[in-house]
Amino acid sequence: MGNSNDHRISYFSEEAIQGISLPAKFTFPFYYEPHPLTKIAAAELQEYLVTHTGLAHDFGLDEKAGTGIGKMFGVLVIQDHAGKLGYLSAFSGKLAGTNDHVKFVPPVFDMLEEDSFFLKEQVVINSINSQIEAITNSEEYIQLQANLAQASTTSSQEIDTLKEELKHNKAHRKQLRESLITSLSQAEYTIAEAELIKQSLHDKHRLKVLTKTWATTLQALQTRVAAFQTTLETLKTERKEKSAALQQQLFDQYIFLNKAGKSKSVLDIFKLTPLGTPPSAAGECAIPKLLQYAFKNGYTPIAMAEFWWGASPKSEIRKHRHYYPACTGKCKPILAHMLEGMDVDDNPLLLNNATSHELDIVYEDESVIVVNKAAGLRSVPGVTIEDSVYSRLKSLMGGAEPYMVHRLDMDTSGLIVVAKSQAIHKHIQRQFLQRTVSKRYTALLSKVIETPSGEIDLPLCADLLNRPRQIVSFTAGKKSVTKWQVVERHAHTTKIHFWPLTGRTHQLRMHAAHELGLNAPIVGDDLYGTAAERMYLHAAYLEFTHPKSKEKMMFEVAESF
Repeated sequence: MGNSNDHRISYFSEEAIQGISLPAKFTFPFYYEPHPLTKIAAAELQEYLVTHTGLAHDFGLDEKAGTGIGKMFGVLVIQDHAGKLGYLSAFSGKLAGTNDHVKFVPPVFDMLEEDSFFLKEQVVINSINSQIEAITNSEEYIQLQANLAQASTTSSQEIDTLKEELKHNKAHRKQLRESLITSLSQAEYTIAEAELIKQSLHDKHRLKVLTKTWATTLQALQTRVAAFQTTLETLKTERKEKSAALQQQLFDQYIFLNKAGKSKSVLDIFKLTPLGTPPSAAGECAIPKLLQYAFKNGYTPIAMAEFWWGASPKSEIRKHRHYYPACTGKCKPILAHMLEGMDVDDNPLLLNNATSHELDIVYEDESVIVVNKAAGLRSVPGVTIEDSVYSRLKSLMGGAEPYMVHRLDMDTSGLIVVAKSQAIHKHIQRQFLQRTVSKRYTALLSKVIETPSGEIDLPLCADLLNRPRQIVSFTAGKKSVTKWQVVERHAHTTKIHFWPLTGRTHQLRMHAAHELGLNAPIVGDDLYGTAAERMYLHAAYLEFTHPKSKEKMMFEVAESF
């Protein structure tokens, strides 16, 4: 069991926490506002990161370096055995290539410990990698591949050239036969025909010899290349098998505790998830490390928070010093076990905050309904909350089916068009697909944007281990383009118009927040920025062609911010 002399605990001073009440419940890890105690803990940890340069990790905060990358840190406020308040600190993954840092709790399993099976097996795998690299980059192998490619090209060219010549010869013999048959006697023609047949057979022989010669040459080169490739495939198979075995051995070491002292392996935890098996580095995030250490040493968890420290990654949205929830793909299954039996804050995403908002219908006819959706109201029913634009319209329509042509995020307000039949739905949806629908959004961004206007082209795809977040990916992402223009600037914010030229999930939110976009999250964006009373994004203008009248339908509802 732990004790008050545990050097991993940083105790609060009485002055720092005077007047601050303990939270009634433990933090819900996937959506939270940091408790004042965790803010104090995070501030102290950040000061430590600033002043302790001996960590030897490049966080990318030196603009001249440009090679570093930030890291997620976590704090866990705890009570020790005497009821004294302090906090534990952790980082996700490794820090400066090691897990051993005095200020921070150890990992659930230290794969980097001296003489560990992981390091020993890594030596073997690295040796295989070196062999693969040596073969791949060997001059003989590279030259053989080049020779084979050149021979293949030359053989095709020579054979094609000869075939073209033989084709010309055949046509010439045909013309000759046609002229000789009328100018020669039967005996003379028989002699001439025999000569033409001889020429034809000679041509076929030439093609056969050339083809066989090149086949022999190519076969010899292919055999030599194949010898290298067989060795490479053998090594790669061996590497794959050893890596899989090592991963399995690692997973066997990750055993997680909960409040009741019940342990569960990471393999058992992920067995019933859609993934079936743990993703790489499952259990290496800060919060599982912190809870594991607290439970192992008999400390009582009070509250948690995680923040990003350092340069932003190129794909996901992470800002220096900003707080973030625990990841869903890796941490959610693990924390479901670790938090079992604890009194945890309610999931705010399961609360319906839109009950007081009336459904604002701005237009309706026999074909369509246009709704000005309130922020906080879902477009369609969720897993646990039925209340939505869809369900309210269905009720108003006496149970008839409203056909949702498009959607807005729950926290986005503004215009949505809904069809009253499948045929109308198909017609308007085609307009969206053909990009003949005009949409304009208004947003309030979290900093001053000096440039008056521009266009953002950043491809987006889902963050598979942290849904519903999106990431920027220039390899797997779908084309996402947004035009924008500044409306007005304030002291610390900017009101802006967005015109999405594509319709990707969270497109405007990502293009606003990402450093390659405007690098200014939308005010109140709890996924890519900082939460507020609402997200300041509003679908202000919508224009489409009426499916029946063929008239342009234009709607505009000003934002309330």
